[in-house]
Amino acid sequence: MNDEGRFGQYGGSFIPEILYSSQQQLLKAYREAMADTSFVQQVKSEMQHFSGRPTPLTYCANLTQKIGGAQIYLKREDLNHSGAHKMNNVIGQGLLAKRMGKTRVIAETGAGQHGVASALVAARLGLECVVYMGAHDIERQYPNVFWMKQLGATVIPVSTGAATLKDALDEALRDWSSSYEDTHYLIGTSCGCAPYPEMVAGFQSVIGEEVKEQSIQQFGKHPERIYACVGGGSNACGIFLPFVDTQTELVGVEAGGRSGNPGEHAMRFNTDQARFGIAQGFATRFLQDDEGQLQPTHSISAGLDYVGVSPILADLEEQGKVRMTSANDIEVIEAFKLLTRHEGIIPALESSHAVAGGLKEAATMSPDEHLVINISGRGDKDIFNIAKALKDEPFNEFLHSYLKEEASQ
Repeated sequence: MNDEGRFGQYGGSFIPEILYSSQQQLLKAYREAMADTSFVQQVKSEMQHFSGRPTPLTYCANLTQKIGGAQIYLKREDLNHSGAHKMNNVIGQGLLAKRMGKTRVIAETGAGQHGVASALVAARLGLECVVYMGAHDIERQYPNVFWMKQLGATVIPVSTGAATLKDALDEALRDWSSSYEDTHYLIGTSCGCAPYPEMVAGFQSVIGEEVKEQSIQQFGKHPERIYACVGGGSNACGIFLPFVDTQTELVGVEAGGRSGNPGEHAMRFNTDQARFGIAQGFATRFLQDDEGQLQPTHSISAGLDYVGVSPILADLEEQGKVRMTSANDIEVIEAFKLLTRHEGIIPALESSHAVAGGLKEAATMSPDEHLVINISGRGDKDIFNIAKALKDEPFNEFLHSYLKEEASQ
């Protein structure tokens, strides 16, 4: 990132004047904190003792044999406290908020994992927590909503627009513009105005740094390829950035959705419907119509249906340092079933996109090559969507029976 928070033509700060002083305060506080060895050590300590880092690099012997080709490994971010990579970022930002003297944090969430992680850290640090979440996403991810509330967070449904992540982010920005004196906006992905893309990606880079060490220890070299799902981009930035300019190929997997038609997917690279634009405080590739209006999106996973993408990833892809591919909803469910049934690991639907991308290409590689798939989260939260996709009638019968019994009491 340069001094203006730009990554090539992307990034920057396009914010209302009312937020300028708060943004400058955050930028200064972040720079000072990261230069303070005691703060950095505090972040590392919380990641270890509260979240459970380092997470394992797991060899998939069964899938490797079944698929053929490359040796398949998983980076197990699903084993973080809260069940996703989101803890890495919220620990860092939560401690920074305390350092700045803030008493309240706000967050936006799609799949709910960032909302749960924010609520967990807020409870641990004694901060008030408000989470904005699209009404459509609340329906898809209600287990996470339940836990946010139990942790003491206030969950505010957002019904405007498509009622998904983009709209939740808009509402959180409105809140921050009127509450910045005592509030830190705890952004969950590597998007937004500076320093958020750099800051989120920086805290998440612990993922890739661990893979660098673990791969040398476990198979004597760095992997030939790394796969990560790409929504906003925090988990992808986290595992990719330590490997930029190395021999490892970095592959992002977008949400191909139901089709390539507008509103049926969330692809910002594997489509001609996305182009340079400025929205929500920064410049990046956004899905837009002919008049420049942001398009609706779709993904079977609530965490990958963002209309834009991290300016870091947009710049890396433009430079040819990251390759972007995609997986559609059907491929994602098949990948979910393969990993669950052959390795006993239940990935989130977001992570299942990366699994689909990795397994599809593993067979084209040689047995002496190694690939790593970032399992950014676990699938507990997706039980309703997965049961629906698999047409699991016993699960539907259980729900009907349970609700009928509850209604009669």
